[in-house]
Amino acid sequence: QVQLVESGGGLVQTGGSLRLSCAASGRRFSTYPMAWFRQAPGKERDFVAVISSTGGTAYYADSVKGRFTISRDNAKNTVYLQMNSLKPEDTAAYICAADPSGDYHYGDAYVYWGQGTQVTVSS
Repeated sequence: QVQLVESGGGLVQTGGSLRLSCAASGRRFSTYPMAWFRQAPGKERDFVAVISSTGGTAYYADSVKGRFTISRDNAKNTVYLQMNSLKPEDTAAYICAADPSGDYHYGDAYVYWGQGTQVTVSS
């Protein structure tokens, strides 16, 4: 079992930055990949980024590549999402997920989810 708690969301102006955190507990954190998804009102949940268990490899959605950076601190059982150059279309609830089984792009691959943290980007 893995429990996930996100933090760090808020309201920011276009072009601003935020750093999200997701703290994990339960199974040994360093043994599984972690990911971020986002879901805007009335839209489907979309993949944002994933990072390997060691932090050595990361993949991003095209929409955030070059602006967002996923990282992890295995000593602190925490994964981060640094978001720069934010745009109004980045407005969504950001949700972390753990330990995918299958294609990491798809939410169905994940069993463990946090509750989400809201990010609102004003124009």
